[in-house]
Amino acid sequence: MHVPDGFINAPTSAATGVIAAGAVAVSLRGARRELDERTAPLAGLVAAFIFAVQMLNFPVAAGTSGHLLGGALAAILVGPYTGVLCVSVVLLMQGILFADGGLTALGVNITNMGIVTVVVAYALFRGLVKVLPRTRRSVTAASFVAALVSVPAAALASTLMYAVGGTTDVSIGKVATAMVGVHVLIGIGEAVITALTVGAVIAVRPDLVHGARGLEQKLKLRVNGELVDAPGAEPAPVAARTSRRTLWITGLVTSLVLAGFVSFYASADPDGLEKVASDHGIDKQAEEHAVADSPLADYGVKDVDDARLSGGLAGVIGVGVTVVAGTGVFWAVRRRRTADASPTAVDGSSAERPARENV
Repeated sequence: MHVPDGFINAPTSAATGVIAAGAVAVSLRGARRELDERTAPLAGLVAAFIFAVQMLNFPVAAGTSGHLLGGALAAILVGPYTGVLCVSVVLLMQGILFADGGLTALGVNITNMGIVTVVVAYALFRGLVKVLPRTRRSVTAASFVAALVSVPAAALASTLMYAVGGTTDVSIGKVATAMVGVHVLIGIGEAVITALTVGAVIAVRPDLVHGARGLEQKLKLRVNGELVDAPGAEPAPVAARTSRRTLWITGLVTSLVLAGFVSFYASADPDGLEKVASDHGIDKQAEEHAVADSPLADYGVKDVDDARLSGGLAGVIGVGVTVVAGTGVFWAVRRRRTADASPTAVDGSSAERPARENV
């Protein structure tokens, strides 16, 4: 759903740029409450994982493919404010380095893929977990539904933006029907990826999943051949779980394998937006990307003739750059929170009130 330059006129692009910049500014502040020394590295990894999985287009209909948007996944794993920042980092890296998504349309893409998906998905997720039993399965199920709904919601938002600032005269009703229809199918893929990933992380480190806070890993007793919760059981100690370092390394290796190897087998069909744009003439005013001659444009390394090697190297570079950029941003946000909550009193007492305000 990466909107290229030329789809949306300059005033609308500028307006969405202001909206995106404001959302990022609010998210930088809000992320201070979500990030700590445990979750800041995970947030950088989430951004890199989203970048990697977005390279894996999957077929959804004849001649059409889709890929992960990632807003729901990021919001549930690391929180909604941090989730907006994760997707924004990915879109920025894709636009600057890989000529994917127009630079003048960056505000449009952040608004659609980073803000709408996060807001819709996290609001629905929180509503579902409040009414469902507080279990890991419920969190995973809520993740599935939230991710599924977030994709057509973003497609509808994209269509509304085109209705306001589109550069070609087309039937918005037909475009909306086509966009929402194909993105419901893409949403199923998004939901599966999101639920599997959230479920996998909850299985090993539920304490690191923002959307699973409050879940307890209770001790089990076998009574008459059945496993039951031990009365008054305390959560399993962190030492008994997968270490953060192991989880981070596993996630990074998985991202590198997906981007560097598995991406070669991704569907070559146009994604949902590209297909609808081609079928309905939306792409008539599309412009060449400002960095179309980038050494990594179109997810390939310039002057590397072997397609498999070129795409694999580009994917590995993308994951590396994204994890470094993302981790840098989130550690900076974390350090700012620490600085805001640091002791300021002359007698050595801690700044209780400011600390509470930022947690």
